[in-house]
Amino acid sequence: MSDLGAGFGYLMKGQRWVAQHGRWFGFGLLPGLVTLVVYAGALIGLGYGADDFVGWATPFADDWSSPWQGILRTGLTALVFVFGLFLAVITFTAVTLLVGQPFYESLSEEVDRSEGGDVPESGLPLWRELWISARDSVRILLRVALYGIILFACGFIPVIGQTVVPAIGFCVSGYFLAEELTAVALQRRGMILKDRLALLRGRRMLVLGFGVPLTLAFLVPVVAVFLMPGAVAGATLLARDLVDPDAAPDPGPGPGAADSGEAPAPRAWSA
Repeated sequence: MSDLGAGFGYLMKGQRWVAQHGRWFGFGLLPGLVTLVVYAGALIGLGYGADDFVGWATPFADDWSSPWQGILRTGLTALVFVFGLFLAVITFTAVTLLVGQPFYESLSEEVDRSEGGDVPESGLPLWRELWISARDSVRILLRVALYGIILFACGFIPVIGQTVVPAIGFCVSGYFLAEELTAVALQRRGMILKDRLALLRGRRMLVLGFGVPLTLAFLVPVVAVFLMPGAVAGATLLARDLVDPDAAPDPGPGPGAADSGEAPAPRAWSA
């Protein structure tokens, strides 16, 4: 349970970091604002169209008597919207990070620089970084879609579908949201997707402590925009300590001045 608190501590430290570096906060807002406009329109459209979609998909219920038709279609409409919202939380981060790749790379490097030690750089041209980010994001989204389909189906199970399934859904969202955010710093350290996932699996509770509260906050689109710069900063601080096997995930002020170079990384992956 201590790892849960430590993960939340990294989230708070990231928000404090951007609050103390106002120029970088404003710099990191721009990609989120652009993405927010697009996603707000998509979710509004889903809100208006979900009931029509459910009606089209359930013609067998046209002749059902009240209240069974209403119960079925209202429940399915809610599930469709929740499923869309579930995907939006994950894809919002992926798209925002893709749109804001140059912005967040610079922000992450500045966090590394302010904490001392090495400041890794990928050395890749921008087009190559965008390609890698887009490719990895698609791979992550395919995983999320698979989980989403399974959870959507489980949502029809009485009681469990309305209690346990949403909780699992938030954990899945939080885990992959943390992966997307830490990827900004870990890609600069030369870590491919497979190695990043292995690294995060070794500290699941730490990752969930960082990602799940952020997922809940990201349910409010405007909040997501304002938290994104601090989320990238916090994920960079988290990544620094994950690649250093001697660093303790301290939720207090500052993760320490441990060297975040690439040399310790293989030991962290094999842990």
